[in-house]
Amino acid sequence: MNSPFSILRGSLKALAFAGLALALSNCTAVKTGGHSSLSYDPATKPVKNPSNVRVKLSTGAQRVYVMEGNEVLLATPCSVGTASSPTPKGNFTIYSKVANRRRASSPGAGYPMTYWMEFQSAYGMHWGWVKPYPCTHGCVRLPIKSAQKIFSMVRTGTPLNIAVSQPEDATVGKTLPVLDDSKLADPPDSYMMSNKVFEDAAKGKMYY
Repeated sequence: MNSPFSILRGSLKALAFAGLALALSNCTAVKTGGHSSLSYDPATKPVKNPSNVRVKLSTGAQRVYVMEGNEVLLATPCSVGTASSPTPKGNFTIYSKVANRRRASSPGAGYPMTYWMEFQSAYGMHWGWVKPYPCTHGCVRLPIKSAQKIFSMVRTGTPLNIAVSQPEDATVGKTLPVLDDSKLADPPDSYMMSNKVFEDAAKGKMYY
């Protein structure tokens, strides 16, 4: 998925090309390929004590882990911010949850950011097209079923730690699949701007 609106495709493709060129100039391998995030359904363990739930995010591995104590309840691939617009690092709190949220600012005003979980002003975890390399403006994009499940597991006040790496990267993080939505055709704007997008999200699907 290259852009939310067809009118933005040209500029976004130019930015993607520039980012790829920069990555190659730094001898950084850009991973591509893999399954669409729409088919990814992470295994979960039930929450026993919501007050003990916390979330850990690894920007280097592009992984999100929902924890209860030292136990991983859910692990999922994600997409994080690029070097020029990085996902903030540190300790945060999920202080706002909105299931059916749309982007308020331009470009892309009105674009769905379903299962929004805000941890810093204008930064949140939410559903979005996932790629196996940093590609966002700082938010954390999640597969639709991952976003739906994490949204139900966390609450206002759930702690979130964001770091370059997490200990779980070396264990459960290594078992997660490569997800890549970059070759999906753009859903029509009529769909993305309609209520159908939220109706489908509630069923754990998106357009396809």
